Amino acid sequence: MNAALVLIDIQKGFNDPFWGSRNNPGLEYNVERLLDQWRATKRPIFHVQHLSEELNSPLRPDRPGVEFMEFARPKGQEPVFRKSVHSAFIKTSLEAELRCQKIAHLVLVGFTSDHCVSTTTRMGFDLGFKITIAFDGVATFDRVGHDGARFSANEVQAISLASLHMEFANILSTEELCR
Repeated sequence: MNAALVLIDIQKGFNDPFWGSRNNPGLEYNVERLLDQWRATKRPIFHVQHLSEELNSPLRPDRPGVEFMEFARPKGQEPVFRKSVHSAFIKTSLEAELRCQKIAHLVLVGFTSDHCVSTTTRMGFDLGFKITIAFDGVATFDRVGHDGARFSANEVQAISLASLHMEFANILSTEELCR
């Protein structure tokens, strides 16, 4: 598969209790496997970093949580695209860089499956990119609905990925992507 690996918001701040209960404790292992394979085969890797403008967010530029998790730190010439909204395409040069390198297929991993991963997926698809999401390389947190109903992170992730599958993206495992 000749695709770029796009790491979305894999930042230390997502380990903060601020977010609540997270699903997919295997995210780090799976993303590291994909990173190792992409680096070994010299395929393109792009990092996206969220610079929150929210007052209490651990992802604010003036907080240590804005830094990338150690295993996902960019190496060499791997570019970083900084954003303050949900889509990695808004107010960044990501699309221009992908087009410049003639990259048409993106493999997405990171945080959170129902926010930035979903928004980037939908927008990327609408821009004409083929999108694949490693379902075991994304994670989210428990959510509370408008009516006070509580949804576990596993439920949120399952519904989020189901709403993207076969319409906006292919959903595969890390194992399938590594083959």
